[in-house]
Amino acid sequence: MIEGRVVAAHGRQYVVELADGSLLPCFPRGKKSEVACGDRVDIKRTSDDQGVIEAIQPRRSLLYRSNEIRQKLIAANVDQLVIVVATEPAFSDELVARALLAADSEDIEALIVLNKADLIDKLPAARTHLTTLAGLGYRILELSALDHAEDLRPYLQGKTSVLVGQSGMGKSTLVNALIPAANAATREISQALDSGKHTTTHASLYHLDADSHLIDSPGLQEFGLGHLDRQDIENAFREFRPYLGQCRFRDCRHDREPDCALNAAVDAGKIEKLRFAIYHRIVGTQRPT
Repeated sequence: MIEGRVVAAHGRQYVVELADGSLLPCFPRGKKSEVACGDRVDIKRTSDDQGVIEAIQPRRSLLYRSNEIRQKLIAANVDQLVIVVATEPAFSDELVARALLAADSEDIEALIVLNKADLIDKLPAARTHLTTLAGLGYRILELSALDHAEDLRPYLQGKTSVLVGQSGMGKSTLVNALIPAANAATREISQALDSGKHTTTHASLYHLDADSHLIDSPGLQEFGLGHLDRQDIENAFREFRPYLGQCRFRDCRHDREPDCALNAAVDAGKIEKLRFAIYHRIVGTQRPT
């Protein structure tokens, strides 16, 4: 059996990097695949240029999104989630909140990167959207990927990080600035997948150095949290934690129940109304993934 790391995914086909740095296209056993970019796997060669994934080694983390029907794996064995937003186009507060909840539920560090900070006229409005998150202790880094992408590098040192964000936020610009060889690596991965378009790859892992790795994922427009129950979500909202368990009713839904501690905190200005509204949208509906 050969060990390797999944560095790219395309449907049911994966590219596995072997110990010598070579890339081997592999398929999973069976019809259902649970393999994610970043997974350490045991594989068996079926030919000189193809293999089969026999087993997934134990993970230290798994980032994924889901609804009640299906789940979409984003990355495995990551230490840090880097959420890329920008001064323009406008970003979704709810999408950011959902990504942060997914990270908190897996004990993955989170970093928010505010890109295009050189657009001075747009910067104050974008900062306002992030003020509450900064107050909750989330790290926020402002930069311009075109000129100052290197400002991000110290935050990536010694970690496996995954970039997520809506389309148009500048993730690809960041990757190409930090990893000049990314395009060459992409071509090599595409060749292994027999695909000319990097955009068809679900996620790709690049090496910053021997101990630092960056996974680029496709742009997200939704981030389903169907795998988290209401209690998980409540606990993942950091500002809720001091008040949980203090409601009159044990099964309080924090809606119109009397003596609800969270509602009282909202009225007192301790919990932001927008964040409370996002919480209710998340627990009240299952969004598409």
